Amino acid sequence: MTLLVEDASSIQPNCYSALTNHWVCKAYLHDRYHDLVHATVQHLWITGYALVLGVLIAFPLALVARRIPRLQAYIVGASTAVYTIPSLALFPFLVPFTGITGTTVVIALALYALTILVRAMLAGLAGVPDEVREAATGLGYGGGRMLLRVELPLALPVMMAGLRVATVSTVALTTVGSLVSYGGLGNLIQDGVRNDFKAELLAASVMCVVIAVVLDVIIVGVQWVATPWTRKQAA
Repeated sequence: MTLLVEDASSIQPNCYSALTNHWVCKAYLHDRYHDLVHATVQHLWITGYALVLGVLIAFPLALVARRIPRLQAYIVGASTAVYTIPSLALFPFLVPFTGITGTTVVIALALYALTILVRAMLAGLAGVPDEVREAATGLGYGGGRMLLRVELPLALPVMMAGLRVATVSTVALTTVGSLVSYGGLGNLIQDGVRNDFKAELLAASVMCVVIAVVLDVIIVGVQWVATPWTRKQAA
């Protein structure tokens, strides 16, 4: 009997139990590793799909706004207006059409990204010097060829800067998807706040920051490879 009492007294609660509840806890990372990985993967695919959808919508809108100047104010204004809609209102509005699924989150985040992407694309295209367009026209470049071979390469640095901002913003906003149970790391953050689970809350928050930094570095690397002429100018 004495031995059992000693064994019981020697058992210490782990660092994320209700008795200790530490912020930094290696035991949590080991025991809940699969939960953290699953949430991170979900966070990444929601962010990725939302950005791809946002670019696919924003680019045609930017081209239309540039081609028809009288529509530019309406397109920029509409994309900005969407950003002002609170997520608590936008997500429930989409649910009747898309259900409580990841699609709801992806569509909402893509709409939120438009205000940044459309402006960045318009600014990039507007920054192409007129003399460059005139020279391309003199060389026989048509509209489509000029866009792909001349305008887009020159506008790419500004567009990529906008994409970087949109990416970091989308990584943060993805957590709001926990409203419909598709928030990636936001699900863990919500659970951590609700249950005062410090280790879970800190780990999920740190992973959000890590994802944002890694994606930003990747975009910078892609831009560095895709725009070699900017490196020559800097040198």
